[in-house]
Amino acid sequence: MLTLVVNPAAGAGTARRLAAPVAGRLSAQLPGTAVRTVLTDSLAHADAVMREVVDQALAEPDRGPHSLVTMGGDGMAHLGLNAAAGTPVRLGLVPAGTGNDFCRGVRLPRRMGEAVDAISSWRVGEIDLAVASGSLRHPGGVGRTDRRWLGSVLSTGYDARVNRRTNSARLRLGPLSYAWGALAELARFSPLHYSITLDGQHRDLDAMLVAVGNAGWIGGGMRICPRADVHDGMLDITIIRPVSRKVLLAALATVYTGAFARLPFVETLRARTVRIDGEGLFAMADGEEFGDLPLTVSCRPRALHLLGAR
Repeated sequence: MLTLVVNPAAGAGTARRLAAPVAGRLSAQLPGTAVRTVLTDSLAHADAVMREVVDQALAEPDRGPHSLVTMGGDGMAHLGLNAAAGTPVRLGLVPAGTGNDFCRGVRLPRRMGEAVDAISSWRVGEIDLAVASGSLRHPGGVGRTDRRWLGSVLSTGYDARVNRRTNSARLRLGPLSYAWGALAELARFSPLHYSITLDGQHRDLDAMLVAVGNAGWIGGGMRICPRADVHDGMLDITIIRPVSRKVLLAALATVYTGAFARLPFVETLRARTVRIDGEGLFAMADGEEFGDLPLTVSCRPRALHLLGAR
């Protein structure tokens, strides 16, 4: 059984238009596999459908492996991994958003046709995820939870504020939206005070941002944690220490290649568990609102069965 869960609004409606052809191609390439398509009407609806798929698979293990495939952007991928993490359910991704950073980080195709081919290969890879604990927003957007999975990066500080501004912008500029938000936020940003603990080692510091990466990409192609690897059992932490707005602006262009990590005011670290705190600070992860600090993030090796991964 394969369930294709679609965000019809993704890609300015591209997902709605291509959902039926994608489902048809999956059916043609997977003879003998029942393919069900669900067009969702909200974040909460998508979350509920995905969790129902996983619950059904766990309740009926004798029916064989079940596959959950999301079609949309990073938000849909985030819901999918939160539903399937730590279970035998296999997750597939058909990218239809503007960023598709999780696909980048796990080296999955970012073109729909190639993504369908990868899913249809039935090749399954086990990858690491990060799990956060604290007072967090529920992935479905309603209520709170004390635990939430993430696939790409948990952002705090400047990058989190840019992410929030981008999400709330009325004008959508596609892949340029994040860059516009970065420029707009820079005009009023100043360093923030953090209290962090990495594998038991405590530090107090001022920084422009502290990012905790699993797959390592944000903002539609920015390598904020350039050494991140979803098979190494570790989190990658990037700290940008206080610099002038002019220096930070110049550094932003090199985040797309990861070259910024060699700059003297950038620190890259690795840990299995990170606790982050700071007065008035909040976190974004996988492009979504996550919750206020403090929170703790840990790596969970081989937590997700990912279709098409190597």
